[in-house]
Amino acid sequence: MNITTAAPATRTVPGPAGGRVADLHLHTFFSDGTFSPEELARRAREKGLNIVALTDHDTVEGCGRMAYACGAEGLEFIPGAELTAECAGVEVHILGYWLDTGDATLQTALEKFQRVRQDRIVEMVRRLNAAGVPLSLQAVTTLAGCNSPGRPHVARALVAAGMAVDFDAAFERFLKKGRVAFVSKARMDVTTAVGLIHGAGGVAVLAHPGIYRNDGLIPQIAASGLDGLECWHTKHTAGQSTTYAALATKLNLVATGGSDCHGMAKDHPLVGSVRLPAVQVELLAARRPAQP
Repeated sequence: MNITTAAPATRTVPGPAGGRVADLHLHTFFSDGTFSPEELARRAREKGLNIVALTDHDTVEGCGRMAYACGAEGLEFIPGAELTAECAGVEVHILGYWLDTGDATLQTALEKFQRVRQDRIVEMVRRLNAAGVPLSLQAVTTLAGCNSPGRPHVARALVAAGMAVDFDAAFERFLKKGRVAFVSKARMDVTTAVGLIHGAGGVAVLAHPGIYRNDGLIPQIAASGLDGLECWHTKHTAGQSTTYAALATKLNLVATGGSDCHGMAKDHPLVGSVRLPAVQVELLAARRPAQP
């Protein structure tokens, strides 16, 4: 998890010249981002975006504020979330868009996973303490300030307490897989995740497939009812994006993209560094389930 030391390059997805553009993968401090919805919306407008989606991890809590902030900035807003799932034992993330944030079934599932996330933080701190690292649970929960905490919050708390020199060092020494405070995430089956999204009136997209290093799983995940594939992402090379766009066509999926901005967590904000033509958003919107 290397911290970026230079401003991210902008990746403009091929599309109509001068058309409206979107960033469909953004986080706020309602999960592991550092921006408030208001600051995120302001920065999106300053970057020339027209459409944005909020995709915080296992929560839709920030969508109300983000919708209001986007309205004030003249942006089209898509309420969403990034669900933690698995396929064949591999952790994958499923992005849901146009979610009915008040859907009872979705809310119940998200509340369950938020409790699991909170319990995971407790266990991470317990393991740190057992290893002689005196980080307090209160320090982590205060810094996180949300119902959907994750490892980045523990890393930031370790840095703030002077127990790690920087974010990367905290992961490398304590939090990455195989280290003393690593605790596996609870994950729902990918079919369940896609079903929750469809049940809440949304469309389901496989996030950043290049990160999983297991492209053979993509057809299996697509068979669960997937609607789209995130082809353009800040951690994808140009070659990967081209390959995934071709695969999306082959699997009858909409090719999408987003920056995966977490605010200042990686030194430079990524918002707007992936610019998806609005036509792709329209194609994705056309996959929304018919309303009764």
